[in-house]
Amino acid sequence: MTDSIVTPLVQPGAFSDLLTEILRNGAQRLLPTAVEEEVLSFIEAHASKRLYDVRAHILRHGHLLERDIQTGIGSVRVF
Repeated sequence: MTDSIVTPLVQPGAFSDLLTEILRNGAQRLLPTAVEEEVLSFIEAHASKRLYDVRAHILRHGHLLERDIQTGIGSVRVF
């Protein structure tokens, strides 16, 4: 008799349960907002810093492209 008790491992990011998908979707909506708020807070905190010609020292030069961020539930795509 050759019964196998080998259990295949789930690969990172290959979750298929409903709860993980709900968490991943929530993180995709929450992370961009949280990052945006953090950037705005940083810029505001350093608004008084000026260059020698009185231009702002800290500037925002746009946004990054869509990318994946590694989280506890696996990779999450943010925009």
